Amino acid sequence: MKIGIDLDGVVIDSETTFRTYEEIYDMDILKQNNLVDRTEPKFQARYNWNAEQQKDFCKRYFLQVSKESNLMSGFMATYNRLKKQGHEFVVITARGLLPDGTFMKEMEDDAKRVLNENGILFDKYYWGQKDKLEVCLKENIDIMIDDDWKIIKKLSDNSVKTLYFRDTNLKKLEETECIREVNNWGDIYRKINS
Repeated sequence: MKIGIDLDGVVIDSETTFRTYEEIYDMDILKQNNLVDRTEPKFQARYNWNAEQQKDFCKRYFLQVSKESNLMSGFMATYNRLKKQGHEFVVITARGLLPDGTFMKEMEDDAKRVLNENGILFDKYYWGQKDKLEVCLKENIDIMIDDDWKIIKKLSDNSVKTLYFRDTNLKKLEETECIREVNNWGDIYRKINS
């Protein structure tokens, strides 16, 4: 099976770390409560920050969050088992892509550092991807694992099977033939093997 896999919030626990720093930035730096929708996957929609505030947040915290993040619990054991079964993994990630469309190479480099330190070598990599559907179709992905409900919805609407790695705050989606919800790497192992 050819498995498409997002990094942030799926392999690396950076989404939880991002949300922590988003709250700190909003409350301590901006001294406001700009939270508008906690079910949104990206801070641009979760807070009503203006473009300058979004840029400032990225400058202050993006690389710091990357450096503080670790592998998701249970990832290594599951990944190693799935690789032994012969599954192929294609990384399809927006990592490094900033809200203004520029690419922060240091974010890619730091993800590579985390993967290298843990001996993880995926079969193929697509960094800074804005349109994951295009890559999934090009690569003939059998199933895509992502934590962004908007991406999951777009993929499933185009008949790409998905595993929605849903954090508790994120929007719940109705399960369909193309959407299955998972909350940990044990769930992923079970879904792929059943």
